[in-house]
Order: sequence, then structure tokens, then C-alpha cells
Amino acid sequence: MSFASTILLLVTLQRLGELALARRNTSRLLARGAIEVSASHYPLVVSVHAAWLIALWIWGRDQDVGLPALAGFIVLQGLRLWILATLGPRWTTRIIVLPGEPLVASGPYRYLAHPNYAVVAAEIALLPLALHLPLLALIFTALNAAVLVIRIRAETSALSAAGGRFARPAE
Repeated sequence: MSFASTILLLVTLQRLGELALARRNTSRLLARGAIEVSASHYPLVVSVHAAWLIALWIWGRDQDVGLPALAGFIVLQGLRLWILATLGPRWTTRIIVLPGEPLVASGPYRYLAHPNYAVVAAEIALLPLALHLPLLALIFTALNAAVLVIRIRAETSALSAAGGRFARPAE
């Protein structure tokens, strides 16, 4: 197995683990009376991320690995863990409104309104660049930006409607 394939396997397993965690957290939040908002765009989010991984497996699995971009990607994983730790059981990949709960404003949320979106945007660019696939980096950065416009609009609307009280989504 090539070094690139090993990296892609680890990233794929990480994403699958995150989906399982998000599903568990979503179920628990809904059981506490939370409400999912703007679910109609969620399949688009999943499709872009799945297509990104599939494209990386198709064109990147046997590529040489650029260490500077890979190092940047690894640093982003530390930021991702900080986000997960900050949100704890409120981390999910969906937009979940949890009445009566204050907006998380600690950890990376002290500095950015949407730190996970920033991390994901950088990951979507850096991993293809680490695999010498600049066109994939460009295509998926543009697709992710389009999805984020929809998502952030929906999230901002949900936040406003809930009076600033909701569980922050992950992506």
C-alpha cells in the first residue's frame, strides 16, 4: 500500500468515525428536544464530501506525497480535535437547534464564528495539494464554498430564530 493510500485510508476512517459520532450526538440532542433545521441541504453537504474522498482515491492513491501540504493537513487535525473537544456532545454534522442552551463561545469559537468550516475548507484544499492534484483542490474548494454559502445562511437564520441558542453543527 502506498503512503498516499495509507493517508487516504486514515482520512476515510476518520470521516466515517466522525459520521458515527455525529449520528450519536444528533440522536441524543433530538431526544433532549432539539430540532433539526434546514435538513434539505444536508445530502448536498454529504455528496460534496463523499465525492472529494472518492476523487482522491481515484486520482491520488498512488501519488507522491508533498510533505509541506501534508504537514499543514496534520496541523488542521489538531484544530479539528479542539473543535470536537469544545463542542463535546453538541458536535454534529447537521444544524440542530437546542432550545434553552447558550451558543458555544469558548475554545476556537472565541476567535471564529465557524472554525470547523474554516478547517474543512483548508482540508479540502490541502489534501489534494499534498497529493499533487491542484485541479481537484480547486474544484472541491469551489464546490465546498458553494455549499457553505447555503449552510451558513441556514445556520445564521436558525441562530437568529432561536435567539442565539443552538447546538453548533460540524460542517
